[in-house]
Amino acid sequence: MREWSELADPVAGTRSTTTKVATVARYLTELPDAELPAAVTFLAGRPFPEADGRTTGLGWRAIADATERLAAEASAQHGVVAMGLGAAYDRSSDIGTAVEETLASAQHAAVGRPPGVAEVQAVFGAIAQARGPAAKTQLLVDLMRRCEPATARAVVKVLTGELRIGLRQGHLEAAVAKAFGRPLEEVQWAAMLTGDIGRTALLARHDELATATLVPFHPLTSMLASPVADETEALARMTPPVWVEDKYDGIRVQLHKVGDEVRLYSRELRDVSGQFPEIVRAAAGLPWDAILDGEILGWRDGAVLPFLSLQTRLGRKRPSERVQAEVPVLYVAFDALAMGRPGEPLEPLLRLPLRERRARLASLELEATDGFGLAALTTADDAAELATIFDIAQARGNEGLMVKDPESGYAPGRRGYAWLKLKKALTTLDCVVVGVEVGHGRRHGVLSDYTFAVIDDRPGAPDGRLVTIGKAYSGLTDAEIATMTRWFEAHTLSVHGRYRVVEPTVVVEIAFDVIQASTRHASGFAMRFPRIARIREDKTAAEADRWSTVAAIHARLQSGMRFHVLTVDQGAAEDPGA
Repeated sequence: MREWSELADPVAGTRSTTTKVATVARYLTELPDAELPAAVTFLAGRPFPEADGRTTGLGWRAIADATERLAAEASAQHGVVAMGLGAAYDRSSDIGTAVEETLASAQHAAVGRPPGVAEVQAVFGAIAQARGPAAKTQLLVDLMRRCEPATARAVVKVLTGELRIGLRQGHLEAAVAKAFGRPLEEVQWAAMLTGDIGRTALLARHDELATATLVPFHPLTSMLASPVADETEALARMTPPVWVEDKYDGIRVQLHKVGDEVRLYSRELRDVSGQFPEIVRAAAGLPWDAILDGEILGWRDGAVLPFLSLQTRLGRKRPSERVQAEVPVLYVAFDALAMGRPGEPLEPLLRLPLRERRARLASLELEATDGFGLAALTTADDAAELATIFDIAQARGNEGLMVKDPESGYAPGRRGYAWLKLKKALTTLDCVVVGVEVGHGRRHGVLSDYTFAVIDDRPGAPDGRLVTIGKAYSGLTDAEIATMTRWFEAHTLSVHGRYRVVEPTVVVEIAFDVIQASTRHASGFAMRFPRIARIREDKTAAEADRWSTVAAIHARLQSGMRFHVLTVDQGAAEDPGA
């Protein structure tokens, strides 16, 4: 693992794609078979392969406990005072770097045999299986005790998914192809089918890429859509006519069905079958085998419920019959990734154009009465027509539109311009910044996380009282953040670790998708997907929006967010304009 950690630094230190790929390729050629899959998986920034649903269940607290225990041991042995992990984290806003600095300040030295890469992954697997935080933390302590501080940093970065060395999936696939002299397209296809770039590297080494198959119940990463600002940009990215679907406000779920066995996987590739037993039961009895991409929505009396209702189903591993009755659900499919006759292997459809995949999907004849639906599909020839479709979709309570190229293949984990998402903020609110926090990652040295509030005009509220409604960190440029950081530092009222209470005079315009009830904020409301639209230098705090405005928006959403899921027959799927 030490050699792996030494590779990460030069990869992170260059912006040259060619140099990154060549550096990684040289490293891969030197690895034995036993170490290769884990090393490549770690370079992808994950403790386990993409298609592996395991999570370690280790949070910041467990990592902090493990680090502080080891630092205390070393400090006592050497008679030094170690840097606190919190102080180290405040310096870098990077948990891996903070772990390294804390252990180094305590003069921690590795004890015992240094762990290999495959062994580290095996410990990650043991942590995932362990019950309770104490057992998980002890496994991490035992692993980190055998690591030098720099190696411990690498372990924690992989464990937390915060590697940040500028190595994208495409770079890694190119490095595998270069290392073993295989065509890049074959490496990409095998990685796409297996969802396991580490196993793909092993297949590439032994010239066995052609043996890669799509395996049911090993979820693929979802194809992603690129955001566009408006209808004109969407049509500029594609040649019309384009295909258009509603962007449903549910949760994206991949459905795998072979015979009577059915599994549901979230966008994060977690098995969520237990959360939606009615969909599993309904699918088990249907006469087809397939892997589908779709959305789970709350559904009652032929209409979709607001996302807020669906939230009561999320996080429940085994919802009671009462909860299932209160919030019934529907699976709305919009793509078919594989299909097959019962008893035969599934046929991958990823390389087929969307036009053909949609026709195959429509042939399944999904019915809402069976707990399924087929996403509404239409076409648009120009920006004006697309704008009309958008308005209709938003009136039904949907987030917006998905605009798709009917000739596009399905590219798991890729974000390109074959699929576009068109969303517009429901409205904006002018809010007062009341707190700021040090950012993370590349924004670790600036104050980029803003907590904001509206004026409380409820009866009996003190004049001018501000009540919080949300927090956002996106929307401003680096230059704006740097300027505002200097201003907030000069106008700080109090400091609480990484958080600063600041003078409530800066007004920001906040865009959002939904207002929902929340106990997290003093206003009793929270914004869904808030982002900073601009700094309102033309407004004073007294001109910010009121609590009553927020309440009115929430009431309007509650009364209006019910819409029907439309279906199309197979003929319409082949020609949506028909």
